Amino acid sequence: MRKFILFLTLFFSLAASASKPLKIGVISDIHFLSKGLTAEGDALAAYERATGRNIRDSHEVLDTVLLNFQKERTDILLISGDLTNHGERQSHLDLIEKLKTIQRNGTKVFVVPGNHDVNIPDSKAYTDEKPVPVKSISKEEFAEWYAPFGYGNALKRDDSSLSYIAGINENTWLLCFDTNRYAEYKTTSVSGGRILSSTMDWALDILREAKAKNITVLGMMHHGLVEHMPYQSAFFAEYLIEEWKKNAGILADAGLKVMFTGHFHSNDISLFTSPSGNTIYDVETASLAVYPFAYRTMELVDGKLSIDTHFVTSVSGNPELAAQSRSRLETITLRVAKNRIKNLGISFPVQTEDALVKLIAKMNLMHVRGDEAPDEEMKEAIREFAGLLGSEETDSDFQLDFPPADNRLVIDLTEKVF
Repeated sequence: MRKFILFLTLFFSLAASASKPLKIGVISDIHFLSKGLTAEGDALAAYERATGRNIRDSHEVLDTVLLNFQKERTDILLISGDLTNHGERQSHLDLIEKLKTIQRNGTKVFVVPGNHDVNIPDSKAYTDEKPVPVKSISKEEFAEWYAPFGYGNALKRDDSSLSYIAGINENTWLLCFDTNRYAEYKTTSVSGGRILSSTMDWALDILREAKAKNITVLGMMHHGLVEHMPYQSAFFAEYLIEEWKKNAGILADAGLKVMFTGHFHSNDISLFTSPSGNTIYDVETASLAVYPFAYRTMELVDGKLSIDTHFVTSVSGNPELAAQSRSRLETITLRVAKNRIKNLGISFPVQTEDALVKLIAKMNLMHVRGDEAPDEEMKEAIREFAGLLGSEETDSDFQLDFPPADNRLVIDLTEKVF
């Protein structure tokens, strides 16, 4: 009997000492537009055509995802920017009420601003035949209004930006970077991002302190830290921070292993290894406002971060959500690709240009969902375009996705820094 009691005591002692998994949710680019700023009419219809969004669906998708996090008893929820459609005061106020609800139910929420959240000169309501100007919010108001979601209980705040460091638990910190350029906004927002040198110095001091205290640090910001597709820095530079290689290397060498990002509306994980041999992962989460309506659930236990991805494919008000939104995104991508090619100033034969536009659209539809695996339609588009160029390349010669896997992955945060 004494041995049995000793065994039970040892068993429960070991069970108590084992690390409890930290359950983390990640969403990005909600682009929340208050219902009070919309009404059926020409302005809203034109907005939805231009963006590929459906406001009614977007609201239901967000509510579905937040409810799922509550059901899963998620410990913390990270939101990596573009909280609102275009910085409208009422959109911020209404979204904050939703976040307060999930926080009251036990999920801590942490946010960072995106390029569509602060100091927007051309915020609008869509309640009439034409859009109506409405007020945005200032940098100071953002920190005040989102005080319950990171800013009010921050361990430290950066003097130069809306960056902050928050304690998740006794062993884990969250380092949030404000990478936006809202001080430069004149007529509309600026898509590009950067980390101010003073903010980087502030962050490096924190990372040194964390290393000395053996604390795990997770990073979050709106803009991409690392390229997620071939030639992204050449063709889509505004979706990466300035000097991304330099900054990614600095943060990797300082011991940061993972950065949660958004902005590009794609579900993708990429990595960068510094010249010193240190690796940092950029975990980019797609938008909740458009296809493929992705969100991530993760568990952090014993230094291992397990990432899983979920897609909202239907809602009660629209069982055909995925198919309809995918079609709208394809239409918009075709239009954008055609305009970008035209702006390059390169003249293509009509047939070649059409094939290239089609190829870009197919690549984008796969990229936004992650784990790109060319289907037969995609392979045919590649072969058609290569043939028009007189190239012998095949679909197997095209690298569509950088490693590692995008939708399910385990990252070891305990690897030593060289």
